[in-house]
Amino acid sequence: MSDLLAANADVLLLDIEGTTTPVDFVFGVLFPFARDRAEAFLRDHGSESAVQADLALLRQEHAGETDPACPTWDTDEPWAAVPYIHWLIACDRKSTGLKSLQGKIWDEGYRDGSLKAQVYADVPRAFARWLAAGKQIRIYSSGSVQAQQLLFRYSEHGDLTTCLSGYYDTRVGGKREADSYRGIVADIGASAERVLFISDVVAELEAAQAAGLQTLFSWRPGNASDDSQGFRRIDGFDAV
Repeated sequence: MSDLLAANADVLLLDIEGTTTPVDFVFGVLFPFARDRAEAFLRDHGSESAVQADLALLRQEHAGETDPACPTWDTDEPWAAVPYIHWLIACDRKSTGLKSLQGKIWDEGYRDGSLKAQVYADVPRAFARWLAAGKQIRIYSSGSVQAQQLLFRYSEHGDLTTCLSGYYDTRVGGKREADSYRGIVADIGASAERVLFISDVVAELEAAQAAGLQTLFSWRPGNASDDSQGFRRIDGFDAV
């Protein structure tokens, strides 16, 4: 019996980048795809209410920028936001407006076959095993809920959304803030100590631990660091 089952975790809360999905797919495929298609997407869909809502969030964020390198945004045409969008992507900013807009761009790509999402080979095996053991599987990522659902729906291993019970993004709070995990636990309706959070980012694990969750550090090839800083480390889901 795995340590996870012995620990009586009822819910697995998973990061995406570096945990279920290669970092290179996010930075090498998804981000460039959104960057390259942003202008055409805004010209085609910029008048839609959902896109306008994203642009309003981005405009509000832009108004608070203090970095002199931040591009100007001087006109009201939707595509005038493109230089700022490109800048945010280059900065890897965890911007709610940006993440929501990226999700809409990726949606087009998945639907027309330009994109196919990558997850590690052990992910579908683990999902099946955890579900058979009566566990819930949920996702918490800085990417929008829409982007999360698309990634698992259009994975190279088929539609994995049927395995997932819930999704959380930055609308619940930042991933390095303990209150975000408290909010997630409250939404799930579980005890914090019965939720296991898996991520490749120590600061996120620290926040989850402060909220009372169980934690595991994910090491995958291509991740930024293999230093778990004292958190228990796994090299894949077959060990969980």
